[in-house]
Amino acid sequence: MFESILIANRGAVAARIVRACKALGVRSICVYSQADAGAPFLKEADEAHEIGPGPAPQSYLDQEKVLAVAEAAGARAIHPGYGFLSENADFAEKVIARGLAFVGPSPRFIRAMGHKTRARDLAAERGLPVAPGTQLVSENIDDLLAAARSIGYPLMVKPAGGGGGIGMLPVHDESQLAAAVERSRSMAQRGFANAEIYLEKLMRTPRHIEFQVIGDRKGNVRHVFERDCSAQRRNQKIIEEAVAPGVPRDVIEALGEKIAKVLTDIGYDNIGTVEMLMDADGTFSFLEMNTRLQVEHGVTEEVTGIDLVASQIRLAAGEPIDAVLPAPPKVSGHAVQARVYAEDPKRFLPSPGTLATFRVPQGIRVETGYGEGCQISTFYDPLVAKVIAHGATREAAIEHLSAALDAFVIEGVKTNIPALQAILRAQAFRDGQVHTGLVADVMAA
Repeated sequence: MFESILIANRGAVAARIVRACKALGVRSICVYSQADAGAPFLKEADEAHEIGPGPAPQSYLDQEKVLAVAEAAGARAIHPGYGFLSENADFAEKVIARGLAFVGPSPRFIRAMGHKTRARDLAAERGLPVAPGTQLVSENIDDLLAAARSIGYPLMVKPAGGGGGIGMLPVHDESQLAAAVERSRSMAQRGFANAEIYLEKLMRTPRHIEFQVIGDRKGNVRHVFERDCSAQRRNQKIIEEAVAPGVPRDVIEALGEKIAKVLTDIGYDNIGTVEMLMDADGTFSFLEMNTRLQVEHGVTEEVTGIDLVASQIRLAAGEPIDAVLPAPPKVSGHAVQARVYAEDPKRFLPSPGTLATFRVPQGIRVETGYGEGCQISTFYDPLVAKVIAHGATREAAIEHLSAALDAFVIEGVKTNIPALQAILRAQAFRDGQVHTGLVADVMAA
C-alpha cells in the first residue's frame, strides 16, 4: 500500500478520498486553490498545499503545479478523483514518468476510451451492442449530409472527446444539421480543446443504465452491478439509483458478465464504468466508458457494502481482484442519490454565493466539500452536496431521500432541491418509469 497519496481534486470527491485514505492508513495530501482555502476537507487531510488562483487552469488543471507539489510533499501516488485531470492520459503518463503511481487505469485505456468513436469501434469489435452512428464527420456539407442520411433522423451531434453532456445537440431534420454541428464543434473546442464530432442515432426516451467494473493490474475484471442514471437535466445526471428498477436481473447479470469479459480480454486494469442506453423495447446500446470514479459511485457502495474508492486505491497499489473482492458481490436493498446544486430550481442556472446557513440532514449519507460560510464559486461546478439514501426497498429509499432533502437548511444561494423533490414525487418516477426525458416532463407539468 502507498504510504501517501496526493488528491488532485476538490470538493466532495476530495473529502471522500481523504476518508478512504484514513481507512487504509494512508497519508492524504490535498491541494487547493485560493477560492477553496476555507474548505472543511482540508482540515481532515494530513497535509494541504495551496496550488494557485481560483480559475481551474491556473490551479487544479495545472499539471506541472500538481506534480511539483506531489514531489515536494513526498507523495507516492496521485488520485485524480473525477473531472479535472481524471481522464487525461497525458497527465497519467507524466505521473508514472515521475515515478509515482496513478490511481486509475493505465494511460492507454484512458486514451482509447476517452475518444468516443474509437471506444464505439472497440465495443463493436468485441461484440457489445452499439447504436447506429458515424465515424468523425468532416466540415464538408455534402459529406455531413450523407453521414446523417446514413443513420437517419432524429440524431444526436456529439463531441468525440469530453463528457458531461457538453456539446451534445439533438437534430430532428436536415434543416437543423449544419447549425447544430457548428455549435457542437464550438462547444467541444472550448470545453475539451478538441472540435471533433460524430453523429449517433437519437433514441427518443431511452434509459441511461451504467455498469460499474473493477479490474486489477493483471487485467482481471468483474462487474459490480448497475446504476440507473436516467433522471437528467441537459444531459447531466441529477438523480441516480442502484439497482435499475424494472429491469430483469437475468438480463442485467448477462450484460454485466459480457462487459466484464470484454474488459478482461483487453486487460483493463482499474475501476471504470460502462454506460449503456436502453431503448423502450429493452434493447441495450453502448454509449461510452468512463475510465475513472463516478460521481454516483455511492449508490453502488450502499447496496453492495463495497468501498469503491478504497478498492480503487488497493488495485492501483497492485492488489489482486480476489483480495479486493474475495466474495461475489451481492445486492442488498436499494439506494438513491440526489445531487444538490446551487442553481435556480426552474431554469437550472448556477446560483453562486456564500453559504450563510448550511445545515445538512442527519441519519443519512451526505457527501460535500462545503461548510457554513463557504463560497460557492463561479469557477467550478455548482454541486453543493450528494445525498444518498439506502432502504430495504426502492420505495423506502425514495421516502428517506425525500425526507432528508426537506431537512436541508441552505441560505445564501438558491438550490435545485424543489426540482429534486418534484421528480422524486412524480408518479412516473415512483413507478420506475424513468427515462432521459423525465425531468423535462416533470418540470414542464
